[in-house]
Amino acid sequence: MSDALRLTAFRAIYDANVDYVQATLRRLGVSVAETEDVTHDVFVAVFRHLEDYDPARPLRPWLFGFAYRVALDHRRLARHRNEANAPTDQEMKDDAPLPDELLEEERARILCQRGLDALDFDKRTVLVMFEIEGRSAQEIADHFSIPLNTAYSRIRLARAEFERHIRKYGAPR
Repeated sequence: MSDALRLTAFRAIYDANVDYVQATLRRLGVSVAETEDVTHDVFVAVFRHLEDYDPARPLRPWLFGFAYRVALDHRRLARHRNEANAPTDQEMKDDAPLPDELLEEERARILCQRGLDALDFDKRTVLVMFEIEGRSAQEIADHFSIPLNTAYSRIRLARAEFERHIRKYGAPR
């Protein structure tokens, strides 16, 4: 593939999927303040491996793999920096007309984020892949190279732990 074609293909992938990658990184625990930098790290890796992509396969699961690995590395490094994941002023802003609805939505989002933050990275990843990304248990099993029943078990355990954390942090029982 010529350099011009490679750049054109990469630009199309970037433009169509940058929002998806950013949302995925946030779901995997990357803070808002670092999402842009980590997103760029993901796309640097994508660019390096662009020729490895099989166009016969869906693009987003391939991108998810890059986001997963970069987020995992980021979390390992963040542990050493002792970062706090408190919501920023930017996260709290919204132009919706009903403040009480916004407050409830924000509380639910923060509660969900806390529940996800309390999970270890593997459980969080399985839960995000299944519940948010809409990936099947078979796709999760294939992604992690585990038996299908193990994938179902991990999903069940991740859900149960997430629900325990949600109840602990304030969801109605």
